[in-house]
Amino acid sequence: MKISGYTFIRNGTLLGYPFIESICSALPLCDEFVVAVGDSEDDTLARIQAINSEKIVIIQTHWNEKMQDRGFVYAQQKMIAQYNCTGDWAFYLEGDEVLYEDDLPKIRAAMENNLNNPQVEALVFDYHHFFGSPKWVATSPAWYRRECRIIRNTIRSWAPDGLYFVVMNKNRQGRYPQAALVNVPIYHYGHVRSISAMSEKNQRVGKYWGHDHPLFNGYQIDQQALSPFTGQHPKIIRDWLANEAEKNFTPDPNYKPTKRELKHRWTMKLERMFNLELTKKHYRLVK
Repeated sequence: MKISGYTFIRNGTLLGYPFIESICSALPLCDEFVVAVGDSEDDTLARIQAINSEKIVIIQTHWNEKMQDRGFVYAQQKMIAQYNCTGDWAFYLEGDEVLYEDDLPKIRAAMENNLNNPQVEALVFDYHHFFGSPKWVATSPAWYRRECRIIRNTIRSWAPDGLYFVVMNKNRQGRYPQAALVNVPIYHYGHVRSISAMSEKNQRVGKYWGHDHPLFNGYQIDQQALSPFTGQHPKIIRDWLANEAEKNFTPDPNYKPTKRELKHRWTMKLERMFNLELTKKHYRLVK
């Protein structure tokens, strides 16, 4: 079994991504790791080259600045990297996602156990979405609780944006992949980066989604959407958390939830009452 990891990144340092920690968290698991590195204004390319691993495959790319429809430029970059993967499985990690070192054997076992089962086209991870500081996780239905990050590399698939996969079945309309659970989490740190880095990111990425993001002055969220994080962070991210992440965030008791957040409050009540899971799913579990 051969495992390909892959990602895309551009201006990773400038925008506060823990992209080196992300790549290195998956390297022990992968036989190769493909990185599509967009033209950057910082040292992103040099930092990836400095990892100095024979597993790293760097593809330098140009972004289509005119592509401003629902994040499709992210999909383009994601697929450039994926289409250069040569493994049986292609393992996608975003630049702010990290694996816990103790979970690597479980992830490998999930790929081995499903390698010869063609019904399983993808593998699904649970998620820890950290928000405001490493002490808090976002748990409302606004945040996907599970997502595909490993796709079988011998099927026709593509990404309509950077988040999920669509499988093309005999040239007919695409569908979500058939998947199995890995039963380990991915640690997502995109919403704990410094306020200055988050502000820079928001100003730069809005155009790729066809709109401008509002000026970011600090982390704000409905208190009921958060829970304290009681676990441990991966070892590889701890220095980044100590030096780059926001740490003083606490939920604002005077914050007024938006209409969308009030809707999610009701959704969470239904989940608790009827033991449901009502977040959007970009996969179908194989029974």
